[in-house]
Amino acid sequence: MDTFAALANGMAVALQPMNLLFALIGVFLGTAVGVLPGIGPALTVALLLPVTYKLDPGGSLIMFAGIYYGGMYGGSTTAILINAPGESASMATALEGNKMAKAGRGGPALATAAIGSFVAGTLATIGLAFVAPWLVDLAVMFGPEDYFALMCVAFVTVSATFGNSPVRGLTSLFIGLTLGLVGIDKLTGQPRLAFGVPELLDGVEVTTLAVGLFAIGEALYVASRRHQVEEKIEAVRGSLWMTKEDWKRSWKAWLRGFGFGFPIGALPAGGAEIPTFLSYSTEKRLTKHPEDFGKGAIEGVAGPEAANNASAAGTLVPLLTLGLPTSATAAMMLAGFQQYGLNPGPLLFAEKPDLVWGLIASLFIANLMLLVLNLPLVGLWVRLLTIPQAWLYAGILVFATMGTIAVKPSVVELTMLACFGVLGFLMRRYDFPIAPVVVGLILGPMAESQLRRALSISLGDPMILLQSPISATLLAIALIALVAPFILKNMSRFGAKED
Repeated sequence: MDTFAALANGMAVALQPMNLLFALIGVFLGTAVGVLPGIGPALTVALLLPVTYKLDPGGSLIMFAGIYYGGMYGGSTTAILINAPGESASMATALEGNKMAKAGRGGPALATAAIGSFVAGTLATIGLAFVAPWLVDLAVMFGPEDYFALMCVAFVTVSATFGNSPVRGLTSLFIGLTLGLVGIDKLTGQPRLAFGVPELLDGVEVTTLAVGLFAIGEALYVASRRHQVEEKIEAVRGSLWMTKEDWKRSWKAWLRGFGFGFPIGALPAGGAEIPTFLSYSTEKRLTKHPEDFGKGAIEGVAGPEAANNASAAGTLVPLLTLGLPTSATAAMMLAGFQQYGLNPGPLLFAEKPDLVWGLIASLFIANLMLLVLNLPLVGLWVRLLTIPQAWLYAGILVFATMGTIAVKPSVVELTMLACFGVLGFLMRRYDFPIAPVVVGLILGPMAESQLRRALSISLGDPMILLQSPISATLLAIALIALVAPFILKNMSRFGAKED
């Protein structure tokens, strides 16, 4: 009953005119950037962090959540029309969606993607509303050693999940952890890694790092690959609406997609790529029309798109209740919380219930807005694809630089922005994941603080980390998650040699 009351209060907050405007701006921007290949919600939130520095925290976070949901929606448009997923989570959608578009059924493909996203997103938001309070009650029992162990799990799983190599993921993480050490040590008051530069005593700004890695790095990377063959846009021919047979083949796929997306998205090693491909393979196995797969099966669009959006709501479960980001966009949203001096977790639900429940309630509104926006405005989204990349990324560079200057006008900050941009380009060039760097910078100082608190309580005895059952279990999970990829890799090599 408490959840219903909290959700009702949150809906009253979300329905305030300014918050509705923020939600509308968020979903519109999110859909637009989801449509544009290479520009995802993480980059957009990173760009907007400096701009929203002095805005209302509740409205800004509602806008960021709208961008996240909108990006998940918009990625399907490019996946279907030009076989170029706007988001990595839309890769499974492209397999059947583009085949449908080439067969003149782009309209039903876009319709099942939009309606499936709405259905699964709404169900997943209901799940978020009911799972989050239960997880908060559990998190209240955590001591400092348990939180440190939980962050170790987050470090390892995020590093292993992003990118193709666990070693590269861990390397990215350690870059972030090192950057987290810059500044004045809060316990001793001694400067660390500041190298005599006064501007570094406050530490590295998350917004500067995020904008440099995501926006500047992406722009440089795209510029380095400018001589690419342009994709052919498939025109949306025939009716936009779905036939009775399309509805019959889609609705079960939507529900199964939600079943994959929400729980996997809520896991510390979740994300949207795993449930979308699981959904696709399941639909391929269960279909009564196997001859359509590979030629444009509507179930192959409906299931992955539902899983995609359900995972977005699932990602917000560990973010809001434990402060753990499990995707690049979630890491950016965590930076948004910290920008306003807010730390997601159990205390946030107690101290700022209006903000948290307003954010959760706004997701219902964002879902409805996206359904209304997506189908009638398909023509507009298609025209966005014709914007020359040179104009697009030049605008991003200008916007990123101006945003950084607005937050902290200094030569040192701009120099750091340029350095992080080059770092972001090199990491993309050599296939190092970027999200672990941001996660390391945000969670590193928090993990250090919790470890110090635990050691202070135990008078310096490190065994306190193993004496708590919760901490010992979480550290064991972290160890298994760290070692497992290397064991599996060696086993696959051994198997290959045997063959």
